[in-house]
Amino acid sequence: MHRPPPSLRRLPAVLTLVAILVGVAVAPAAHGADRGTGFGTWAPLSRTGWHGSMRVGDVHTYCIHPGLPVATGTTTDHGVTSDVNGLSPQQLVSINYLVSTYGQTDDPVQAASVGWAVKAIVDRDTTLHSWGYGGNDLPQAIDYIMRRASPENSSAIQQRTVQYLAEAEQISVPRVGGQLTLTTDEDDPTRGTLTVDVDDTASGTLRLENAIFADTGSSERSGVHGSVSYPIVAPPSASEDGRPYVVRARGAFSVRSAAIRYYSTPGQQESAGPAGPTEFEIAAQDASPRPVRFSPRIETAARIDARARFVDRVTITAAEGVWPRHDNGEFVVVSASADVYRTNAFPAESSEIPANLTPVAHLELRTDPATGAGVYETSTTTLPGPGVYTAVWRIERSSQEAQSVPHFVSRYFWTERFATPAQTEQLAFTPPSTDRTPAPSASPTASAFAPVPSPPPMAPAALAFTGISAGSLPGIGGASILAIGVGLVALRVARRRTGVLRA
Repeated sequence: MHRPPPSLRRLPAVLTLVAILVGVAVAPAAHGADRGTGFGTWAPLSRTGWHGSMRVGDVHTYCIHPGLPVATGTTTDHGVTSDVNGLSPQQLVSINYLVSTYGQTDDPVQAASVGWAVKAIVDRDTTLHSWGYGGNDLPQAIDYIMRRASPENSSAIQQRTVQYLAEAEQISVPRVGGQLTLTTDEDDPTRGTLTVDVDDTASGTLRLENAIFADTGSSERSGVHGSVSYPIVAPPSASEDGRPYVVRARGAFSVRSAAIRYYSTPGQQESAGPAGPTEFEIAAQDASPRPVRFSPRIETAARIDARARFVDRVTITAAEGVWPRHDNGEFVVVSASADVYRTNAFPAESSEIPANLTPVAHLELRTDPATGAGVYETSTTTLPGPGVYTAVWRIERSSQEAQSVPHFVSRYFWTERFATPAQTEQLAFTPPSTDRTPAPSASPTASAFAPVPSPPPMAPAALAFTGISAGSLPGIGGASILAIGVGLVALRVARRRTGVLRA
């Protein structure tokens, strides 16, 4: 505030008269500025000026128009603005920093130091030379005036003014706004990150929908400062009926305003009060829905039917209790398969299939997209013969349809134990029929499917161990019969003779 020229020394009386004349027209919302905290003379114009704050209501304000009279008249509050007398955003953010951080005080040395620093930020040249100082050193210009207003505090005010200016120069214009980014882990869609990109001086709160922060288990996080990333967890329970789901994030932040609360007094000083922080919100959501992942499981009950087929009743469920769906509502299809093995006796149950066994049959299962989990029945072709049969089911991520693969845990593989009781059945040997009724001759039509060849003609052959040909057998047979008859007659005659002698 400058020293008035002699021609203006009668101005206070004139201004006072004008104020009295127009006082009745003052708007109710406007009011005069009161003396704040500082040093000097509280008057529009004086030899020493006023160096400190002006109080408007409960707010300490500071001159932003060096050279104009002190605002003792009616003052109007224009609210927070970033458009003041052509001041740059850097000037505004520096002024706001000073009047907010140090300006709301009852310490006169501190208030006077803020006043000098604010004026120097707005117009350094006018601040240096308004009171007759001819040099270019701010501390000397302060001392030139304060030796008259408060010489004992001049040195402290010089030091603090230099300190406040240095701090204000380090305050950068903050970036208003920013960006949130959600990512999804390729191997596990229930996990990912939320990345915040805001000004380093920004602080605020984050809120998640359908997810929680991995380290806290909460969907809300306060005290977020600057740019940072947080791991998140998006559980399948966030899904609606197993359908793909979307994670959303919102952030409410604030930064120091490159603005001031602007006050003006007609014909007198303009001043700056503290402007609250600038607030902004940013939001984001998943680039694509997260598929519900699950771990299908199988329970089985096998039997061998009358056609010698291995029949399996398969109950398939999701370990998590949720069977995923596609966007159209259809259930994700699961493909499963089983190999059937044969042994001579009931094998011992184990987690490994014996290395010497090879499959003798195969089973396939594909779930119904309209049903999902449930009970399915499948069977082999006719088994190769008697024995003990056991099936081992498996579900592999790599064997699924392309649309189903994203819903399986990475590298998912599930298999049954070998020879579980529910999967082991015996096909018994069927003994041959005891019915000795000659089999009927083949019908003429049977030869069309399996022709039966005629028996080969009997060729003459020597009988074993005799050396007699087959053609001489009838003569030899007659002679033998004759000899036997003669012998029987002789035997009978002999018995009669013996009987006579004994008598």
